[in-house]
Amino acid sequence: MIDTLFHRVLSTIQYHQFIAGLFGGIISSIVLHPFDLIKIRFQVTESKSNKSDRPLPYRPYYNNFVDAFRSIYREKGLQGLYEGVTPNVVGNGISWGLYLFIYNTIVVLNNDEDKIKSLAFLYRVIYSTTAGLLTIILTNPIWVIKTRMCLQYSKGKSSATYDGMLDAFRKTYQNEGIQAFYKGLTPGLFGIFHGTIQFSSYEQMKSFYMNAFGITYCPTPIILTFSALSKFIAATSTYPTQVVRTRLQDQHQHYNGAIDAINKTYEGEGISGFFKGVVPALYRVIPASCITFGSYEFILRELKSMTT
Repeated sequence: MIDTLFHRVLSTIQYHQFIAGLFGGIISSIVLHPFDLIKIRFQVTESKSNKSDRPLPYRPYYNNFVDAFRSIYREKGLQGLYEGVTPNVVGNGISWGLYLFIYNTIVVLNNDEDKIKSLAFLYRVIYSTTAGLLTIILTNPIWVIKTRMCLQYSKGKSSATYDGMLDAFRKTYQNEGIQAFYKGLTPGLFGIFHGTIQFSSYEQMKSFYMNAFGITYCPTPIILTFSALSKFIAATSTYPTQVVRTRLQDQHQHYNGAIDAINKTYEGEGISGFFKGVVPALYRVIPASCITFGSYEFILRELKSMTT
């Protein structure tokens, strides 16, 4: 029985989905990383009345998105805006590749591939949640490193904490052990709902359109519209979990778990503290979603045409 299941899994592995998702994530990360960097820095910037218990000798304060962009560029140039880009590209590429690969493999294993356009919304939610759970557990260490590299505030490269992604992995492990790579996992697990909301909504809108017009592939403008709408809904509804996760992963602050981070954020900054950086986040994630899904659908279509 196990051999039969294993053979079935191997025979239904969705390599096309992984490759298309991988490159979709990589392309969007490279293009829009500066927005992600600024979003992360806003998320950990506390109000002046809510001082850190481990204040930094140098931690910049930004008035708004434009001020942050100008300050970082003036201080470190284009390189400063791409601080932490390597783990972001690796993490986003692998995450999207794994997520779409796992989701579509589950669809095939449940014999739903032929009826994917009419798949019930509940099943989309279940499949996408399962894919998100597995993906976030596998990739959380990369996101910890990405966050820490984005939060290097040194004014010169010589005083930077990490000399690249591999050095960040090594130093984090040496100083804090394996558990450091799973900081922020709890709010990250709640963040699974972000992917569930986004992907389920996107697939549902796409299926509705294809069924209504009797087509196999959606036109690119429709893909971009649906990806933007689904991302906006998901991003705004789950953003507070991202703030908590980022603060837990910040090497400059200490919280005794997610509940402590939530309490301190609320006590010091109120509800608005959970939405810090939401504007630059939307500037990034909506175009990123369009690029990711646009690239994914195009690459997937081309790969399938090459093998048929």
